[in-house]
Amino acid sequence: MDEMDFPTPDVPIESITPADLKADIDAGNAVTLLDARMGSDYEEWKIEGDSVESINVPYFHFLDDELDDDIIEPIPDDREVTVLCAKGGASEYVAGRLKERGYDVNHLEEGMNGWARIYEAVEVERYDGAGTLIQYQRPSSGCLGYFVYDGDEAAVIDPLRAFTDRYLEDANDLGVELQYAIDTHIHADHISGVRALAEEGVEGVIPDAAVDRGVTYADEMSLAADGDEFAVGDATIETVYTPGHTSGMTSYLIDDSLLATGDGLFIESVARPDLEEGDDGAPEAASQLYESLQERVLTLPEETLIGGAHFSDSAVPADDGTYTATIGELRSNMAALTMEEDDFVELILSDMPPRPANYVDIIETNLGQQEADDDEAFELELGPNNCAASQGSLADD
Repeated sequence: MDEMDFPTPDVPIESITPADLKADIDAGNAVTLLDARMGSDYEEWKIEGDSVESINVPYFHFLDDELDDDIIEPIPDDREVTVLCAKGGASEYVAGRLKERGYDVNHLEEGMNGWARIYEAVEVERYDGAGTLIQYQRPSSGCLGYFVYDGDEAAVIDPLRAFTDRYLEDANDLGVELQYAIDTHIHADHISGVRALAEEGVEGVIPDAAVDRGVTYADEMSLAADGDEFAVGDATIETVYTPGHTSGMTSYLIDDSLLATGDGLFIESVARPDLEEGDDGAPEAASQLYESLQERVLTLPEETLIGGAHFSDSAVPADDGTYTATIGELRSNMAALTMEEDDFVELILSDMPPRPANYVDIIETNLGQQEADDDEAFELELGPNNCAASQGSLADD
């Protein structure tokens, strides 16, 4: 049964928007979630938080005329419960069955698909370059992007295709023209928005070093080589080649203040090295990552901010709410950054999480080797990112 085919409940069911649910979680309010998706989907990807209690009871248990008391026993009846599913159909039905039993329930509009459409913009307050720097945050997958603007010009780094209109609307609201859409590398966990923005007249930029992976649209892009610069008003974006996560991995230093490291370095971990060449190529890529970090990143001034393309549940945001940290802070908190090369390689190969869902299809789509319409692209990237080397935080280790 398709979850959108569920009958409308006989009792009225209130809904909560993903944005309101996120606000409750951010505020530290106690939230109880009943996730009605299949157990495998739940284990792979779910809504979490310090104040969140999450329970998984798949929707099919609620299809019988009589509900099994053992099935609903774990569901608390002394507080409000928000039921969720993939798209919002099954959750409304399940909430109705529970309300008939006296439970205080609502359901999440559009389910996890709606959760995946939350995209927040937070100003990086410690940025001290020209203009203003915004960090985009997608809580469902931990994706991060950067939007710098000065004067009447702007650039976005690591844009997501699903939010193409958002970047253009934000530029319009700020009274600036979006000049550049820049990718740090060929992403493995989301569909890049660079080509979609290029179709809207924005200059697309991809790393020159990534072309050899089989990019089919390189002739339509500007290619960024190590040391190249892009001007945004009085701000300068400098290209810094930092291979390791991929052979084409490239960082961008925004006006000598923040290094957008893509998937090379995060505030809680370092990159995994196996997504391009697999397990066999991972040790060599890990050594290359070590050299990039030691020679290209950690040689920058200690006060330089680091901003990756992702954050995990173990990442702790800075006081301004952004997932950024200075090089000095990371060097103090992450022992991996002070290890000898052999120890570093051994560490990051020892605890890599499962590879991102659909990563082969996502990579091929980002290379231009296969096509996906907007709906297909959105479905491909649903789920968590797994681009870090460790399943937990390497910070404070």
